[in-house]
Amino acid sequence: MSGVTDLLLAGAHAAAAGQLGRFLDIAASLRAKHLEACTALFDDPAAFQAVLSPIEQRLGELSRLAEALAVLGEASPRALDAVSSLGERMSVHLLAGALRRTGVASPPVDAADVVRTDDEFQAAVPLMADTRQLAQERLLPIARQGDVPVVTGFVGATAAGVVTTLGRGGSDYSAAILGAALDADEVWIYTDVDGVLTADPRVVPEARTLDLLTYREMSELAYFGAKVLHPKTILPALERGIPLRIKNTFNPSHDGTLVVAQTEGGRGVLKGVTAIERQSLVTLEGRGMLGVPGIAGRTFAAVARTGTSVPMISQSSSEQSICFVAPQASAVRVIDELRREFEHELARQDIESIWALDDIVVVTAVGSAIRQTPGVAGRVFGAVGAADINVIAIAMGSSECSISLVVEARYARAAVRAIHRLLEA
Repeated sequence: MSGVTDLLLAGAHAAAAGQLGRFLDIAASLRAKHLEACTALFDDPAAFQAVLSPIEQRLGELSRLAEALAVLGEASPRALDAVSSLGERMSVHLLAGALRRTGVASPPVDAADVVRTDDEFQAAVPLMADTRQLAQERLLPIARQGDVPVVTGFVGATAAGVVTTLGRGGSDYSAAILGAALDADEVWIYTDVDGVLTADPRVVPEARTLDLLTYREMSELAYFGAKVLHPKTILPALERGIPLRIKNTFNPSHDGTLVVAQTEGGRGVLKGVTAIERQSLVTLEGRGMLGVPGIAGRTFAAVARTGTSVPMISQSSSEQSICFVAPQASAVRVIDELRREFEHELARQDIESIWALDDIVVVTAVGSAIRQTPGVAGRVFGAVGAADINVIAIAMGSSECSISLVVEARYARAAVRAIHRLLEA
């Protein structure tokens, strides 16, 4: 079912743009894709129809949504959630049916009936108290009789029953939410690698699987570019103290990586190194900023108005400059908003310039022992310097377990490799 969500969203935008012919082509492609899977899975006509019928109902729902979008001429976040949720709400019947074919009683469950969220469409936040009650009412009775409920990932609903989504890649987040709601012993996330690796193997061929990580280490690795988990997956497990285990769908005998609250010692201070690509370093600078209260607050309030996430911030001790990292695709929008915010300061030259350096990468070394181990930062910057790489900006929080540095994109791979060599030291 790879690519279904992208097709659904393309269909929604086509309908909103009045391109009904394009939408009909996409709808036909989706139907053919699911019909092919049903045909391959089910020889028995009754089993075939039992799965295909609810899928056809969802495709009918898609057509009705497309008609509404065509009339409105726009696709709102709420409408996009309704459309993009349909992929999971169709495939849940395929997977439940496939399990039933092997003799496992597996009822499909729509997470819209279980995962309660706020109304922040396309990035909904779960309301855990309500979700916990619903999950225990709906899912525990199924599990206690030995059956296996198959629940749609990525999907939730508001208290009014309006469908929401948790953001792209949110199915592992759904698993952690349900695991926490059901007081699971562990939450297992199956992906396409043997767990969390010390680095991207395309950059560092000798990267290895980590046996054990802390929640904080995993959060840093997920946030700073390790695409094994949705970054928010850690939160529900952390709040309930439930271990996460990341395993490989294609190599299920491998133990994978276990993520827990605390680890005892372990192998090396540094656990992994990651890189966020296609970023820009935005800088505000001016002698008139010195000692002026509220500059930082106004800066990031302006950035927030653009809906841009900032993965890294650095400020000079003299307060004459602030720089931060933002996705390169958002840099122009961010700078325009900052110039509007500081229009008077720019006119008085209290702030002399607001500008961006494009094509930069944030490289981050992660390890929970960084904070209490002397000399780690020196070793990291020494390794990068020995590779003849210039560091443009740095960030290291007093209570964090990571060191982040900004380098030009052309040096990113060399920086990752240089730091990775320290992991065995």
